[in-house]
Amino acid sequence: MTVLKTKEQHIVLSAVIQPIGNQQKNTQSKIDPLQPLRQWIDALEIQNRKLAHFIAKLIPAQCPFERDIVVFGRIIAHIPPMCKLNPLYDQFVGLRFRALCYLVDKCGEDIQSYC
Repeated sequence: MTVLKTKEQHIVLSAVIQPIGNQQKNTQSKIDPLQPLRQWIDALEIQNRKLAHFIAKLIPAQCPFERDIVVFGRIIAHIPPMCKLNPLYDQFVGLRFRALCYLVDKCGEDIQSYC
């Protein structure tokens, strides 16, 4: 056990380090079958104007599934945004963002129609 002495207190370094090591072991033991797909989507580079337009049109800016069910002027149910339940949601949003950035930076296009 290593102890660092200061004027006010004694800090036990091994007690501080111990929980961090346990947390790393717990996160490494998780198996994520979608990780290769996540990495592949994150590694995609947009280098084609047509592909960038296709991605920007394909991936919506807002979740299209969120709705209020209204009957006779009263809301009877609310369907929450299902996009957040998609395990690849962050990767698709990032891909759309990269496509829009390509259109603006490399092609000099106006992307207001996609927002």
